[in-house]
Amino acid sequence: MNMKMLLANAEAWPGFDTTVDLLKGGGAAIPAMVGGIAKVEREAKVRSVGYGGWPNMLGEMEFDAGVMDGTTRDVGAVGAVPATLPVSALAYEVMQHLPHVMLTGAGARRFATERGFALDEVLHPDSKRVWWERLQKEMSPQQLAAFPDIPLAPLSNTITDPERVRDTTVFLGRDSGANIGVVTSTSGWAWKYPGRLGDSPIPGAGFYADSRYGAAACTHTGEMTMRCGTSRSIVLALRLGHTLEDAVKLAVEELAELKTGFLAGVVIHAMDASGNHQVVNYRCDDEIRYWYWDERMAAPELRVATTVKP
Repeated sequence: MNMKMLLANAEAWPGFDTTVDLLKGGGAAIPAMVGGIAKVEREAKVRSVGYGGWPNMLGEMEFDAGVMDGTTRDVGAVGAVPATLPVSALAYEVMQHLPHVMLTGAGARRFATERGFALDEVLHPDSKRVWWERLQKEMSPQQLAAFPDIPLAPLSNTITDPERVRDTTVFLGRDSGANIGVVTSTSGWAWKYPGRLGDSPIPGAGFYADSRYGAAACTHTGEMTMRCGTSRSIVLALRLGHTLEDAVKLAVEELAELKTGFLAGVVIHAMDASGNHQVVNYRCDDEIRYWYWDERMAAPELRVATTVKP
């Protein structure tokens, strides 16, 4: 059933309708989703993505994004990118114009300039205020006087997100040509060690798509999904004949097997080529919601994810 459909996390609200309208009009999946996520990235009220996100330990914004075309399995990804919005569009430029899959840091910013992206002011004033107030609480007077020329690792182990926000924006969609794709974007873990990449730009971990079988994308604790290759596990299970429900169950079981390292919550978003979808909340304390639309529906709906226990 070649049904147009779109699945995204709750923070996708600024751009979800934009992508739906583009899909309704016959737009291709990837450009439609990049167009929607660009609005999420510029919305200051979304505190885990783009301009509204949180800085790293040094007070610098570093953005990650990924794009995958499930029909060709082409991928573009960028990581730890400074001064650039929308970063998902930059990942799409990588996919279209370079022989590489991923660019990071200064190299990604150089490429952004080549492709006509402006140097953006990306640190929200309120994020800067909260960042500095939180750091001051953790540092001794000696550390404060020497900052930033101090060891950052001890601080990374004591400071977590101010609002426990680890919710990458993920869009998974299928267009009128039955092409399935995924687009992700995030500002990453607040107070992260500079240069940290989560799963959002890592194909197979934070996202994966194959139009023959389905797609998956993850939010929250990327340190876990990178270790398990969660998104690829789900799509591979679909290829091997598992139902979507069983494929997601297998991925959750793999996450549950982790006993060391940083362990917290993970949200899995997945769809199959038959038009089924599933969103699962693993170990997140709060209720998780997500957006869903397909061409049979009059309007998108905000739904509640299924909660699974460890």
